[in-house]
Amino acid sequence: MYIIKVKGKAKIPNYIQLRDDNFVLIAYFRADRPLKKLEKYGLEGKEEALQEVINSLPFGKLQKLEI
Repeated sequence: MYIIKVKGKAKIPNYIQLRDDNFVLIAYFRADRPLKKLEKYGLEGKEEALQEVINSLPFGKLQKLEI
């Protein structure tokens, strides 16, 4: 799974994209609001680790999500 942080402009907030190994978009959510139903993506119980990754992630750089 891959993650990328997209910078918002003006009133549009920053967003996070989660993509599978084929780079198909599987989740899209606001960076300041944690994603609900993480178990759907195999990330249950990893909310804090995911938030740390999101906070340290540079804008526009796709990286492999390893938590």
